[in-house]
Amino acid sequence: MILTNSKRKRFVVLGLDGLPASLAIKLAKQLPNLSRIAGKNEPLTAEIPELSPVNWTSFYTAQGPEKHGIYGFTKLDRSSYALSINNFDNVSGPTIFDKLGEKGLVSKVINLPNTYPTRPLRGMMISGFVADSLEKAVYPPFLKGPLTESNFLLEADTSKGLMEPEYLISQVEKTLECRLKAFDMFWNDLAWDFFTIVFTETDRLFHFLYPAFEDTNHPLHLICINFMHKWDKAIGHVLDKFDSLAGEKKLISFADHGFTSLETEVDINAFLIQKGLLSLRHAPQDQWDSTAISDTTKAFALDPGRIYIHTASDFDRGQVTKSEAKLISKEIAADLMKLKFNGQQVMHSVQTGQELYGKEATGNPPDLICTAMPGFDLKAKFDRKEIFGFFGRTGTHTREDAFFYSTDGEQANLTRDTGKMALKWFE
Repeated sequence: MILTNSKRKRFVVLGLDGLPASLAIKLAKQLPNLSRIAGKNEPLTAEIPELSPVNWTSFYTAQGPEKHGIYGFTKLDRSSYALSINNFDNVSGPTIFDKLGEKGLVSKVINLPNTYPTRPLRGMMISGFVADSLEKAVYPPFLKGPLTESNFLLEADTSKGLMEPEYLISQVEKTLECRLKAFDMFWNDLAWDFFTIVFTETDRLFHFLYPAFEDTNHPLHLICINFMHKWDKAIGHVLDKFDSLAGEKKLISFADHGFTSLETEVDINAFLIQKGLLSLRHAPQDQWDSTAISDTTKAFALDPGRIYIHTASDFDRGQVTKSEAKLISKEIAADLMKLKFNGQQVMHSVQTGQELYGKEATGNPPDLICTAMPGFDLKAKFDRKEIFGFFGRTGTHTREDAFFYSTDGEQANLTRDTGKMALKWFE
């Protein structure tokens, strides 16, 4: 039986990347559409680590990292030691779109991070970050034509960051406009059951300008709030379209993590070098040059705070035995928990991969996972000498305080619960 559009049971996801629940409540006093959804539910807690690819993948698989296998932005080849960016090809297991498609349900998806390159699905998709080619970012392929004609922009240029805030804001305004055009293109025929759109513009701005959003006396506060009024209209457009739907329906809106002002960046590889556990065989060509890891290295880190013990069993040039690995892990965890910046404790926790993800975790889980106290931004570069430093950013992710709202009041605790809600809705 084919359902008419008025008889479809619908589920809508409005993603608001990086939006803290506490900031949403403050801004809602002057943003009328945000006020329709802010403060109605408890905040969400992000999966560990609190990165976009980890958490958006947890949403669209309804699973944690131990099942979908995405533990950070990057992965390292055990033979060449070269870094590469994780993407949709590295995700294990079925997505919620796959499961819904098996039941004959249609999904339409716009700007969802870590869905690049796209996979076939019953429906339509425009990939989000890290998409860099429209051809590989759309399904079905015919979407490339109309999107190219409309000058669709996959991602804002954030390269000038804090140095040129007006340029940064003009860039995110362009991507916001593109998302809205695509929204109407996908939505208006109502030939769908499950709809997801993610606005990533807040995350892009918060990394460089976060204090300006919280502090009304900040010199850039006005231009930031002017952008937020445009963003608020975009939210209102989605909410109005949802309100006008007939039949049984549900909307959830959430962020993949929270945000706060930056205390300092904390480079774990610089820490490991100072402890004599990481050494380099040549001067790194850039911050990503993991091929510089020497054979005698005992441990190294990948973003944001994932530490791998350089064991002979896991890495071709590794020389650490399994029994040595346990002692090294224990030593690193103890030292990191003592790490302080201006008298403040840096780490909230340092857990083993087994403690956090269990014994059967898929892919290549880290040996240690660091979670920082709010305000500390963990990094894992290969060309930094100092543990602490500032590199043009003023905001950083938090695990707690991620925005969440549901039209029926149902509460999600972890990011993976949002995907479970969608599956439950369609039974």
